[in-house]
Amino acid sequence: MPYPEEMIAPMRSELTDNGVTELRTADQAKAWLESNKDKTAMFVVNSVCGCAAGAARPGILLSLENEVKPDAVATGFAGNDTESVNFIRSLVPQAPPSSPSVYIFKQGKPVAYVPRHVFEGGHPESVAGHLQREYEKHCTKVG
Repeated sequence: MPYPEEMIAPMRSELTDNGVTELRTADQAKAWLESNKDKTAMFVVNSVCGCAAGAARPGILLSLENEVKPDAVATGFAGNDTESVNFIRSLVPQAPPSSPSVYIFKQGKPVAYVPRHVFEGGHPESVAGHLQREYEKHCTKVG
């Protein structure tokens, strides 16, 4: 059963107010991935849990201050945006469903998956560092 929208609105806006695209349907997720097929794209599965609030969302935002980062970033909310989240998850069937989590795609193909355990008990700085190491491996360096 989905969470009430009024409850999760601030959790959504923490990312979307900072330039992250919100995807609620499978069609939106497919179109987003297709429009970024020649780039590096990151999808964030957002969540209501404490590790999402304390580590994941702030760490993701901190990681995006890096010079090397994905070209496009989108999000869907676990339990509410089930179509977009399930579509993204279907592209990496070997990865167990996890929220929060992060999927990175390069040229439309999955290249990295960051599961919940990376965020649990973590701090924004450790999350940012983990993601920035993934960006260094998969994202195009500017300049």
